Amino acid sequence: MNEAILLWALAVMLIAAGIAGLALPALPGAPVMFAGFVVAAWADDFAYLGTGTLVVFGVLSLLTYAIDIVAGLLGARRFNASRQAVFGAGIGILVGIFFGLPGILLGPFLGAVAGELYLRRNWKAAGWSGLGATLGMLLGAALKLTLAFGMLGWLIFARL
Repeated sequence: MNEAILLWALAVMLIAAGIAGLALPALPGAPVMFAGFVVAAWADDFAYLGTGTLVVFGVLSLLTYAIDIVAGLLGARRFNASRQAVFGAGIGILVGIFFGLPGILLGPFLGAVAGELYLRRNWKAAGWSGLGATLGMLLGAALKLTLAFGMLGWLIFARL
């Protein structure tokens, strides 16, 4: 079988798995997707995706990790969370990553609630802080998927 066809099949599988990993925390989505782009470039001897484009894609892939953390923190802040709640949401995000989808959704919520309650504020304020952190994470997931589909669109555009 032709080597280019095998490389393209691998690239498509890696990109699809990467996109799934950005939405579901079971896979490290950004690195897997970036690997798919490198394999796609390799399949065409870097004729359509060059080094410059791959560097940009690499930076955008790294940006997805920053988006994860910043989105949860900003979401909590938007709902008037205290510094302790924002810190708790950040810790919750980092810990939640290791517990799959439930951890991703509950980690920032529980972290923000714990941080807010640390100040001995009421449960209502803690709940709003947790909600803000969770909504921030969901917005972050949407931003990551937007970046992913933007890179995929760039690949398709460059290839056509």
